[in-house]
Amino acid sequence: MLRYKYIMVGRALIIFFAAGACAMPASLKTDSAERFANLALACVHREYPNKIAHVLNSDADVKPPRQLTPAFYGCYDWHSSVHGHWLLARLAATFPDEPFAARAKAALAQSLTPPNLRREADYINGEGRSSFERPYGLAWLLQLAAELHEWKVPEAREWSAAMKPVEAAAVTRISDWLGKLPHTVRSGEHSNTAFGLGLMLDYSKIVGNADFERLVERKTREFFLADRDCPLAYEPSGEDFLSPCLAEADAVRRVVHGKEFADWLAHFLPSIPQDGSTAWMRPGVVTDPSDGKLAHFDGLNLSRAWMLYGIASALPEGDRRVPSLNATAAAHASSGLRSVTGEHYEGGHWLGSFAVYLTTKRGLEPLP
Repeated sequence: MLRYKYIMVGRALIIFFAAGACAMPASLKTDSAERFANLALACVHREYPNKIAHVLNSDADVKPPRQLTPAFYGCYDWHSSVHGHWLLARLAATFPDEPFAARAKAALAQSLTPPNLRREADYINGEGRSSFERPYGLAWLLQLAAELHEWKVPEAREWSAAMKPVEAAAVTRISDWLGKLPHTVRSGEHSNTAFGLGLMLDYSKIVGNADFERLVERKTREFFLADRDCPLAYEPSGEDFLSPCLAEADAVRRVVHGKEFADWLAHFLPSIPQDGSTAWMRPGVVTDPSDGKLAHFDGLNLSRAWMLYGIASALPEGDRRVPSLNATAAAHASSGLRSVTGEHYEGGHWLGSFAVYLTTKRGLEPLP
């Protein structure tokens, strides 16, 4: 019996340290970065097909996408265009000497002109558009603003300055909404509140918007700190690209830290294994990648991966849940990254952004 116990302890340690070796997503390689950049370059100025969420107030509002939102009209829908531009900025800043970086900067220069961005601000502020792209698209817009703010090249400074009107419009819209929102939205798609709050918190820290940061942190605490026993067994729904439970934990780890976060997580997700197992959460399987909604599971695998890594990164050293979180993240990352092929436009117009967020460790870097 004693020998059996030693064997089992040894196996547990092997599992622990093997999973610990996956504590961060693998760094993005140049060939993959170019492939992801090409996906965005192929769509940021591709106007059709196009799915617009557009309120018509009169006949005058009947216009093509390039006139309604002249900076972000490509990539099938507004939010995908926004995070496609974020992808280009992120990769050009990360790989400044690669040939694709020049093409990415040229595409950004074409889109991020002062007239285009003033028109984007006017559109967001337009009558009947208080809920436009809220919170998902607006949160990604703020990520783009944060990326340009951090990118220390002359062009990025110009684009960052040009972004100010639309950036301010987004902050105002979100602030008004959060001030009135009585309950969080716990969906696995664009309306998910926690996912947006996580991106907004990072933005507010990067650009130094203390008032916005206080509001977003207060709402994060108000919405989530009393939560217990998130029903992970009910996930995923059939068209999810976000995990409501993981998105919430990934937001909370940005506002509470150390033992406080570890204790909160124990109550919120008590089923996280302590033996390095990945059986508690399996990657989603896409049954038809040509179906835009069913293809969401590829994005789910990528977003789960970065959220699991984020949650693990916030736990104290030696926490027995970390090996399972990291091993499960690695399994989801492997599955998700294999799917980013561009073979079908239904996934190709947006999955590259999720892949770049994961592989460049966005959300995991030390913030100001």
